[in-house]
Amino acid sequence: MPEEVMTVHAQRGKRDRRSVSEQANQALRDLNQILNSTDGQDVAVEVDGDDHVVRLPREVAQILREVLASTAAGQAVAVFPRHAELTTQQAADLLNVSRPFLIKLLDDDKVEYRMVGTHRRITAASLERYRREMEHGSLRAADELAELTEAMGLYE
Repeated sequence: MPEEVMTVHAQRGKRDRRSVSEQANQALRDLNQILNSTDGQDVAVEVDGDDHVVRLPREVAQILREVLASTAAGQAVAVFPRHAELTTQQAADLLNVSRPFLIKLLDDDKVEYRMVGTHRRITAASLERYRREMEHGSLRAADELAELTEAMGLYE
């Protein structure tokens, strides 16, 4: 099977007239096409105007797909290693909550943390676990609400 190559269309040192989200959307479509057509293979990426091809492990390409999807949607992107330790302010910013609200979550043992002297440190992994739990809880509540609405005959 011929190797598929994803081409990044923004040239070095030059600004493309398209917005960043439009560029990310096009790159996302290209990357999705490659990931869907190759099984477990690395992904080759090249930059326009450069003959050098970078080989990305499939797992890295899948992370890049998530970054591109968020960028295409106009959302800010932050990438942290799972073991990275965040301050309470950084963690609150990532959850889009106030620092006092995050402190309450820590005090209620809803998010794991450790003390470094008098300061709390939260790993990116424990923050992601909390976020996933909240998303699942929201989905369950929405499903229950839909079932209740349907049972009451209000869903027509």
